Amino acid sequence: MIAAIAVVAALLLQLTIVNRLSLPAGGVPDLVLLVVVGVALARGPAAGAMIGFGTGILVDLAPPTAHMLGQYAFVYTVVGYLAGRGVGGPVWTVVLCVLAAPLLAAAVAGLIADPRVASASLALSLPVTAVYSLLMAPVVVWLVAGDRARVIPA
Repeated sequence: MIAAIAVVAALLLQLTIVNRLSLPAGGVPDLVLLVVVGVALARGPAAGAMIGFGTGILVDLAPPTAHMLGQYAFVYTVVGYLAGRGVGGPVWTVVLCVLAAPLLAAAVAGLIADPRVASASLALSLPVTAVYSLLMAPVVVWLVAGDRARVIPA
């Protein structure tokens, strides 16, 4: 229940405030992704995949819906599962998920021939978004996962 509240709060905050910020280089952090990663770190791969799927459906339905339904459900499901599995510890897991999510979303968009996906715009926007998300990650993941982040030995 708390995970669902955190997801809805992050989505509302993302849509109403964060996406409207004028940050340098034009990117914004992805708070919703960070909440999914935090929940998955605290609860494991099955819960991470489930919260990722539910979050992805919400993101797919949230305005503006300029992409295909199910695209972000797939991306957040994969990221939630990977975050729940862990990769050498919570820090490396967060870094991997923040870097992998936009690349996976771009790959899915490319597979469905989304005309808005261009390599030039991706080369500019993905690194900026990743840096902003990594800067926000300690705060957001700690608020969601706290000390419950699972450390899975490699």
